[in-house]
Amino acid sequence: MPGAEFMLTIWGRVGSLNVQKVLWLADELALEYRHVSVGGSDGGLDAPEFLARNPHGRIPVIEDGETAVWESHTILRYLAARYSRGRFWREDPAARSKAERWMDWAQTALQPDFLGGVFWGWFLTPEALRDAAAIRDSLARCEAHFQLLDRILATRAFLVGDNLTLGDIPAGALLYRYFELEIDRPTIPNVEAWYRRLTQRAAYRSRIMVPFEELRGRLAF
Repeated sequence: MPGAEFMLTIWGRVGSLNVQKVLWLADELALEYRHVSVGGSDGGLDAPEFLARNPHGRIPVIEDGETAVWESHTILRYLAARYSRGRFWREDPAARSKAERWMDWAQTALQPDFLGGVFWGWFLTPEALRDAAAIRDSLARCEAHFQLLDRILATRAFLVGDNLTLGDIPAGALLYRYFELEIDRPTIPNVEAWYRRLTQRAAYRSRIMVPFEELRGRLAF
């Protein structure tokens, strides 16, 4: 897209899970934005102009006018607070915390065990280099995490209630990869139903359901 008429710019490659979260929310909010692909084979993370936006040289990053924001969950909160008060952003701290708890849990528990332990350890790592014991441990922790989610989702359509919230985005973004991998999974019918509901959303299909087979056995990309 041409850049001049768009105030919001999102930086990061579309195959990055953390970038996908941001793109998903931006599309749910029907925001107009410019997307600039950086990172991976596109490079650009060590360019001075990128480091001026994020000194850590990591994606995603957004620019909203003169404001640059980095860290995916901070970006989600920023976009929700700026562009979606009442829907994705609640003014009452207690109400808002219901979604934020799941955001932080996904980032500190589920994502490290699945993305770091299973996806990286099993899918991205060449077979000859895999640590089978570590992968088994990560799968066991993931099983416990998804069984917990299954219990929560037994009484609601989404993690906080009847509607999609910020709480669904970090954990929900993992589901496509989780269900596409050739791994053993526990019986989690409520998580599967949640996943089906997410796949009915156009923004989820276009931003999260991105094929990743090209990453198999690639520790660097």
